[in-house]
Amino acid sequence: MCGECGYRAAQKSDLSKHMRIHTGEKPYMCGECGYRTAKKSHLSRHTRTHTGEKPCKCDQCDYSAAHKSSLEQHVAKHSGEKPYKCDQCDYSAARKSTFDKHLVKHTGEKPYMCGECGFRTAHQCYLSRHMRTHTGERPYKCDQCNYSAAHKCDLDKHLVKHTDEKPYMCGECGYRSSRKNDLSRHMRTHTGEKPYKCDQCDYSAADRTTLANHQRKHTGEKPYMCGECGFRTNRKFILSVHMRKHTGEKPYKCDQCDYSAAQKSNLEQHLSKHTGEKPYMCGECGYRTAYRSDLSKHMRTHTGLKKNYKCDQCDYSASQKSTLDRHGKTYW
Repeated sequence: MCGECGYRAAQKSDLSKHMRIHTGEKPYMCGECGYRTAKKSHLSRHTRTHTGEKPCKCDQCDYSAAHKSSLEQHVAKHSGEKPYKCDQCDYSAARKSTFDKHLVKHTGEKPYMCGECGFRTAHQCYLSRHMRTHTGERPYKCDQCNYSAAHKCDLDKHLVKHTDEKPYMCGECGYRSSRKNDLSRHMRTHTGEKPYKCDQCDYSAADRTTLANHQRKHTGEKPYMCGECGFRTNRKFILSVHMRKHTGEKPYKCDQCDYSAAQKSNLEQHLSKHTGEKPYMCGECGYRTAYRSDLSKHMRTHTGLKKNYKCDQCDYSASQKSTLDRHGKTYW
């Protein structure tokens, strides 16, 4: 039995393999790109990304795959067969692994736990992915630039930037995408469909990721942690933005000067200096500004909002911190 999470195994070798989830040990390494893994079978599958080998062939069409699981998923499209039936709802699946993931929705069991931050999950693969938020490992490398990713899906998204191929198009507005599931999500902006329901309130979402982010408001869970300073957040992209404070990365570049920014919103604000655009307008007096924050400050002159910034030397208060700072200089 595992002393960390209670996992049990019939064989000692299986327990040893399981323990690598907690220790982070990855003894198997790819000689091409340095990718490391805890399982020999995972390394064998990974090497096919370099060789291009796809030994698993479909006997009904010319499809081939690098992994047996991918072939099984493909074959189900021909037969439409979904032999795995849930006895607690009407869900059915073509693959046992997919079916097993579904079952934990009913049991709520989360046997896999992160030894670093206490994050728990129902699936071993999710724990493995989560651990990369602590280790900073990015095993998926782009062969056309120096980009690397912690997750294969992120690398797949990145690769289309090199091809620019977008075969999936929305018939409503002309939106195009390189991925079919992205188009499916986009279509919900037209239909208003929000199939993902929160079981603790009446919130619903158009996609699973948005629902997962929402549910953390109920649990208070913040699974993404910065290994540099301990900052925690409930959303992966917020951690990515935060990490730029440590790395100094500023990926958003101005095409009119040498300005660059860590966040897209900052670049958009900067661009208004070149265009002179002031999209934010006061409905009371017509005041216009390039920045939403400036409009919020301006509105206090009309609404008389609370003066939350208090002087600790006298009874003066101000609606803006900068105004309080100027007042404070009278005591210097």
